[in-house]
Amino acid sequence: MKTLPREWLEEIINLLNERIVVVNRKGIILYMDKAYCDFIDTTQDEVIGLPIQEVVENSRMHIVARTGKEEIQELQPINNSVMVANRFPIVIDGNIEGAVGTVMFSDPEKLRMYRNHIQQLVNDIRYYRSAAEKNMKSKYTFHDLLGESPVFKKLKDFAKVISGNDSSILITGESGTGKELFANAIHNSSFRDQNPFVPVNCAAIPEELLESELFGYEDGAFTGAKKGGKKGLFEIANNGTIFLDEIGDMSLSMQSKLLRALQEREILPVGGQKIISIDVRIIAATHRDLENMVREGTFRQDLFYRINVINIDIPPLRMRKEDIPLLSEMLIRKLERKFYRQNVAISPEVLKRFYQHTWPGNVRELENVLERAINVLENKTIELHDLPLYLKEPKLEDTYTVKQKTKNNHNQFIVTSIPIQPLKDTMATVERQAIKEMLAFTDGNKLKAAKLLGIAKTSLYDKCKMYDIK
Repeated sequence: MKTLPREWLEEIINLLNERIVVVNRKGIILYMDKAYCDFIDTTQDEVIGLPIQEVVENSRMHIVARTGKEEIQELQPINNSVMVANRFPIVIDGNIEGAVGTVMFSDPEKLRMYRNHIQQLVNDIRYYRSAAEKNMKSKYTFHDLLGESPVFKKLKDFAKVISGNDSSILITGESGTGKELFANAIHNSSFRDQNPFVPVNCAAIPEELLESELFGYEDGAFTGAKKGGKKGLFEIANNGTIFLDEIGDMSLSMQSKLLRALQEREILPVGGQKIISIDVRIIAATHRDLENMVREGTFRQDLFYRINVINIDIPPLRMRKEDIPLLSEMLIRKLERKFYRQNVAISPEVLKRFYQHTWPGNVRELENVLERAINVLENKTIELHDLPLYLKEPKLEDTYTVKQKTKNNHNQFIVTSIPIQPLKDTMATVERQAIKEMLAFTDGNKLKAAKLLGIAKTSLYDKCKMYDIK
């Protein structure tokens, strides 16, 4: 390979952001670039041949040249500045012949620029950390839980009372009843309210990822793991509250790992060796019948008792229909802001239909119905024709009859009346009857009934809940 001219090498060194010094095995300076000399207020002619410790304060170049041990990113005070120094032994044919050292920040002004840059990065990190912590705060209080029905007011008062303790809470109720709102409000009224509130939807996270999401993982724990590892949600929620929504969807193996974390108050990240102590309050929620799942062996009994210290069962909307006007008013005001509307009202006919409906989707369904209505609204009052088709149609309460002519056993024509109802209601009636008959056939064994019906057992649980089949 052609040797570069000395002038080229010196110019390349001068262009580098680092300053260079070279010593022999005795620590005598063989070379120091001009910028380094300028920084310590000397010249190349003056320093060549001198011991490094006589020229550069706090130098360790002579030590590296003697021991052969490199020193990386060491802080070195020079001329009232702090330099970042790297020192490497020069080894030729297996023998230590000397050492080369580099330092950053060729002058105090560059050091100040670097320090300012670092400070700006620290400020940015603090800002984003603060923003992230705000996102970990609970969003709702008991003031946001609207309802004047006796059953709801009693439940709300009970939730306020138990907010002040630190016991685990299990919130049950159908989908759409507001379980997460209650969890938020309880955290906001607890002594942990200044610390994180971390919601986790156990059903939304794939089973193979749930452990690493909850407990974190170390660098290289598995293929695709983030470099440097990742904190788990339990560690993020430390000193605060973790909300385990849809805990009934958690696998048995994951239930065992969760139980250990709750009992021992410690977690072990995936691929890690160091146990991390945690202090979190557990609020769990599910729309499933956990007691029945315990009997069937699909949910651990010990975990059930661990999370079910206090139970809050939120009533479905059909059990507190007197709250529909208040909830509708609140939801309309919310939707007005979203769709830039003002003074939207509900007609008496629509309210009457709302009272007749059974609301299987609860408050979430009510919000969807109102959002759909506002999207198609032509004036400022929601009328029956603005509602979804299934709400426009007559319900079971409004069924009507038609005349049907048939022959009896004596070959005589008779006229009978048969009820007419929407197809989906007819299908629901048939489905409910089929489930009841199958459960009677299996002596109440839902697992066996689900297999015979050709549906998943979780689907059967949901349908039994929806049709109020005990």
